Amino acid sequence: MDLSNPPGASAPARTVLASADIDRALTRIAHEILEANKGAADLVLMGIPRRGYPLARRLAARIAAADPSVDPAAIVGQLDVTMFRDDLARQPTRTPHATEVPLSGIDDKVVVLVDDVLYSGRTIRAALDALTDLGRPRIVRLAVLVDRGHRELPIRADHVGKNLPTASTEKVRVHLHETDSPAVDEVVIEGTL
Repeated sequence: MDLSNPPGASAPARTVLASADIDRALTRIAHEILEANKGAADLVLMGIPRRGYPLARRLAARIAAADPSVDPAAIVGQLDVTMFRDDLARQPTRTPHATEVPLSGIDDKVVVLVDDVLYSGRTIRAALDALTDLGRPRIVRLAVLVDRGHRELPIRADHVGKNLPTASTEKVRVHLHETDSPAVDEVVIEGTL
């Protein structure tokens, strides 16, 4: 019997996406968004705090690089979903973030919700509810850096950086230099042995 790794012990975290991998994934997603939208007209990227918002800003910069007529600051917003979540009774310590809508609004726009990890689908359900309080988009799409499966609701992403099959006991951690310390871009999986 190996006592050096008792059952339930934490496995070492393993990096599945490094900074360069994240950059490539975001560039690909930005081009997919432009292709699906047939350009940048009427496009709004709404990032879900905490890490979805910096990812939305990065996507907007890549879209502007591909289409110089786009002002990246004019197409990015932040959508707080805290008060729309169905798990507040179990996790009441969530800190709300400001919701910021681009000046053009979201009515009759193509809104792309941006988040770091798609898991159960409950955050995206809350985001859809929050979005309807702000207006009526023409189309709502979803872009995520990582889709790890284990859906509890019938939600799927339109644009995915990496599909990452995981065990339900594992945790997927996205670290971004805008939000985390140390300031590094990576996606790691933590789990138990």
